Amino acid sequence: MEVVRSYIDRSQCFVMERDQDIIGVYALLPTRPQTMELVNIAVAEQEQGKGYGRQLALHAIVTAASLGYKTIEVGTGNSSLMQLGLYQKCGFRIVGIDLDFFTRHYSEPIYDDNGMQCRDMVRLQMDL
Repeated sequence: MEVVRSYIDRSQCFVMERDQDIIGVYALLPTRPQTMELVNIAVAEQEQGKGYGRQLALHAIVTAASLGYKTIEVGTGNSSLMQLGLYQKCGFRIVGIDLDFFTRHYSEPIYDDNGMQCRDMVRLQMDL
């Protein structure tokens, strides 16, 4: 949670609603000149698997481009296999791995639904 608090006030947050219920969210964080990062993309558990994550990611891409940014980045855990697939299907390319990111920045181990421990941050990027 400390990591999120460190940047959320500098981000633009977006909410996806259906019938006044929040079903998804994401934030865009300016990180460097001409570069935005897609952070904290999330879909309500009961709404997952319906294409909302893809819609949010594509909306983020269009939004970053419309704001004049030239690059959009996203990071996800090595164990987040569905998210890695989603981002690549949306056009992101893997550009690096931050080894032990999650073990350095989070006090408790994180495990994905698939039982794998989340240790490394996989960095993806797209030119806009």
